[in-house]
Amino acid sequence: MRRFAFLPVLALIACAPAPEPVTGSLPIFGDGYRFKGDICRRVGEDDFTNQFLDDAADLVACPEDAENLGVFVIDTGAREVARRDGYVLYSVPIR
Repeated sequence: MRRFAFLPVLALIACAPAPEPVTGSLPIFGDGYRFKGDICRRVGEDDFTNQFLDDAADLVACPEDAENLGVFVIDTGAREVARRDGYVLYSVPIR
């Protein structure tokens, strides 16, 4: 009889919702920032990025190993705000 005492516990575990997966990825979207095919891309809102979002700027992610990031910064007036998941996050003024 005692060997079946764990069955109610297993039933409860089976009914519990699965934990949300943690991907660690940024909510990147679009097909290039400033132009289609560019390696930098817009970033959406999540628990990490919401601290960098601004209605007067685009939040943009560029791969850390991308060439010519200095040119991107000069051309757009971008300001580095963070690094995550192999990307540099920039706030790019739009006004």
